[in-house]
Amino acid sequence: MAGITFTQVVSRGCGMDIHKEVVVATVRGEGIPQETRSFKTFTSSLTQLREWLLSLGITHVAMESTGVYWKPIYNVFDGYIPNIWIVNARHIKNVPGHKTDKNDSVWISQLLLAGLLKPSFVPPRQQRELRDLTRYRRKVIQMISANKNRIIRVLEDGNVKLSTVLSDTNGSTAVKLIDMLCDGEPLTLEDIEAVRHKRCHHSSEEMLEACTGYMNEHKIYMLQQIRECNEQLKERTDELDKRIKEILAPYSEIVEKLREIPGIQDRTCEDLIAEIGLDMGNFPTPAHLCSWAGMCPGNNESAGKKKSGRTSHGDKHVRTVLVEAAWAASRTKGTFFKERFQRLALRRGTKKALIAVGHSLLTCVYLVLTGVSYKELGEQYMASKIEKRRRDYLKAELGKLGYNVTLTKKDKKD
Repeated sequence: MAGITFTQVVSRGCGMDIHKEVVVATVRGEGIPQETRSFKTFTSSLTQLREWLLSLGITHVAMESTGVYWKPIYNVFDGYIPNIWIVNARHIKNVPGHKTDKNDSVWISQLLLAGLLKPSFVPPRQQRELRDLTRYRRKVIQMISANKNRIIRVLEDGNVKLSTVLSDTNGSTAVKLIDMLCDGEPLTLEDIEAVRHKRCHHSSEEMLEACTGYMNEHKIYMLQQIRECNEQLKERTDELDKRIKEILAPYSEIVEKLREIPGIQDRTCEDLIAEIGLDMGNFPTPAHLCSWAGMCPGNNESAGKKKSGRTSHGDKHVRTVLVEAAWAASRTKGTFFKERFQRLALRRGTKKALIAVGHSLLTCVYLVLTGVSYKELGEQYMASKIEKRRRDYLKAELGKLGYNVTLTKKDKKD
């Protein structure tokens, strides 16, 4: 069976099949024979690989975005080889039944030279470091939330029904009561009245009954350990906040402009900058950015029939931040985002409405980063737009029947 040949677009390139301990590289192109070599993933071995590629005049290197295993290679090659392409593994999948490390590297190099690969967006080093900080901060915050839930489980195990009498177990009243329980002293009615908020629905007697349980020495010790762990995590969060603000200090004006968008505040703004960056030159239009982030419907059409248009995977971190911002924006009074959420949630559901609001937020972020000032459209924007469309349609229909129509606004008093 004859082999498949493609028109060559890249003069000299290298395809790599990367793993945890070994890298298989295949070079091919004009003036050099096809050759495959294997290298260890230690820095010294990767340096030898880089020098070998430079001696052959390789200008393009392509590799799969496999976990974090591409990052050591990228660190060694960055600044030496002009084009380092990190490619989605789904775009370069080989034919089943012919998969070996050597065949994979040969196939990647063949696709690279034919210009059939699309490189992924790799941000500059400063942005990657900021990403590390913001993503780690999010993990620490999640650990704090997990510990708060763990405290409630320990209290339930000790017959303390705090979640029954308080709607928010993370509120000020709940935190003060948990601190008292952690001290190991029995609560009295005076203690409850001293910390009870005036807006609590349950009485002090009911709260005292809910806080009376079987809290032995072991459970008190567990509560104390979890509370100390949370205090340490909060200190770590404060340190991360301080470090992130120091890095973003030169861009304070841009941060303030982004904060004008409803639903986007300090941490949301910092997370978005870390994920998408400040240079929108990597994304030609807002639609490209939304597609990259996975905030728009996908295409699934066959035989003229449109099937499920599920959103693509995208960047899960951007998606999480935008959904949180969409929740906040949907509760801002008198804004376009609140009206959009309420209108879509009725007929499409809450989840799809959140994705739609997040899409609008990301479009606004893109425009602000390109120099456009944010302008609030208001909650009547879509209603007036729909009204104008319907009015123009009805006027055109009457015009087709031979009527000359002049529209005047009806007085509300009539």
